[in-house]
Amino acid sequence: MGSRKWEVGSGKRDEPPCAQLASAHSPLPTPHSLISLPHDFVIVIPVADRPQHLADCLASLAELMRRHPYGGRVSVLIADDSREPGNIDRHRALAEVHTREGLQTHHLDQAEQRALVEALPPELRARLAGVIGDTQTFHHKGASLTRNIAYLWLRRLQQDGRRRLFWFIDSDQEFRVNVEAAEGETQPYAIDYLRALDRIFRETPTRILTGKVVGDPPVSPAVMAGHFLDDVLAFLIDLAALAPQAACTFHGAARHAGDAAYHDMAELFGFKPAADAWRLRCPLAGAHDHAACLAGFAARLSRFFDGEHPTRRGYYRPADLLVSVQPARTVYTGNYVLDAQGLDHFIPFAALKLRMAGPTLGRIIRAELGAAFVSANLPMLHKRTVEAIGRSEFRPGIERASHRVDLSAEFERQYFGDVMLFAMERLTEQGYPGAGLSEPVIARAVEETEARIHGKYLAKHAEIARKIERLDALFADTGRWWHADPSLAEARGHFRRFIDNLRRNFGDAARAWQRVDADGHRRQRKAEIIEAMGRYPDEREAWRQAMQWRGSSAEC
Repeated sequence: MGSRKWEVGSGKRDEPPCAQLASAHSPLPTPHSLISLPHDFVIVIPVADRPQHLADCLASLAELMRRHPYGGRVSVLIADDSREPGNIDRHRALAEVHTREGLQTHHLDQAEQRALVEALPPELRARLAGVIGDTQTFHHKGASLTRNIAYLWLRRLQQDGRRRLFWFIDSDQEFRVNVEAAEGETQPYAIDYLRALDRIFRETPTRILTGKVVGDPPVSPAVMAGHFLDDVLAFLIDLAALAPQAACTFHGAARHAGDAAYHDMAELFGFKPAADAWRLRCPLAGAHDHAACLAGFAARLSRFFDGEHPTRRGYYRPADLLVSVQPARTVYTGNYVLDAQGLDHFIPFAALKLRMAGPTLGRIIRAELGAAFVSANLPMLHKRTVEAIGRSEFRPGIERASHRVDLSAEFERQYFGDVMLFAMERLTEQGYPGAGLSEPVIARAVEETEARIHGKYLAKHAEIARKIERLDALFADTGRWWHADPSLAEARGHFRRFIDNLRRNFGDAARAWQRVDADGHRRQRKAEIIEAMGRYPDEREAWRQAMQWRGSSAEC
């Protein structure tokens, strides 16, 4: 690569960006002095066409460091997976601005990503096609492929021998938390993340750590519709018995959506299903009535399809740091940290572009690392939507046309991601990947898991379809007071579009369900998963070779 690419996000023109992030204002310490220094951090942010999300994320990091100065070096790597040239330019500009302001930030564009892949020997590239993709398409290839390519960039930093931690986050997160307050929610900078992570990796045998998120749930709307319908139905039933001009009474204490309370099939993950509806906690400030509460809630309904859950929110609960460190089984790919050795654990089955890649990786890591794989009470604020536009800037698998939303691709990725995850859980109990399980054993695990998942999805589909009809009947009842108020015409429109989109995506004729229920498509997807799982042990060996490949120094 030429020096032109090395200029991005830096004032240095005579060394590649990996050398820029590795360089220091002070001399390279001796191995003995390294032990006493805090870890350096490289914060990695994959991003695809989300300039406003990315701007908010980086601004929150700058504010965190202002409030909680850290003694080690901190830098940022933006791994760009965008399609739109204008968004790529905006992402690059953000890197340049933050670098000028003192936070070394490198924009890993698609030309540089391609060069990282092409720098590997052809034989390794072929064996790793399911891990890092091919060299044909470098936009919207997916977050898993993008993260794995970023691993190739990161491993070259280790040539200087410094102690580093690599922290992977998502662009729709911020370095603060969500806290319940008397008048709603606040988002303080309550956690000194960098110092906390440095301490955990110093004082425990941790190699890979996962945090979680608060605020919006980390899961897809494809698996939240049932519980959200319960809550919307309960809200309208309560509202129907109240006077529209009476002072709003939906301001009680919030409930914490822990233990997957937002997930329609929480029992799959060992959690007790939520048995009752959750009451809306109205976010409107100041004096207002029930009609205003309805209007405010209706205006946010469409955000559910981007992953917001207005009634089941996550809140931060402080806890002793080291006490909170517990054995983990799931990697939250929007909030996980690894040391240099942890780079051996790439995101598996990335080319399948399925959801649940992090939990699947977590099952493998748990089987291999045991106590060195942990979770800790270090959540980040998750914000699925941008306030100014009322939705996410970009989400793969979700298509919008005017007011119509199509979740079918997202739903399909979730369904087969669940198949992949729970087949993997079964296989790791049999010693996978080290045990060299045969293809028939892998195939049987996938087939039997898919049959079980299909039955659960089928039952949930029927249940959700019934709830949609109940909601439609309740809302459409012309005797309800919300039909008599001309000022609520816009709110009624929001509700009608919400119900129509629910029916379109979760009803009896939903395209999403037709995709996962089609025998031919199910056979094809299962075959892809079986093949990928059979190939994985060889990919692990090829990846180890790639991690050791040095090539020309100019390539980094």
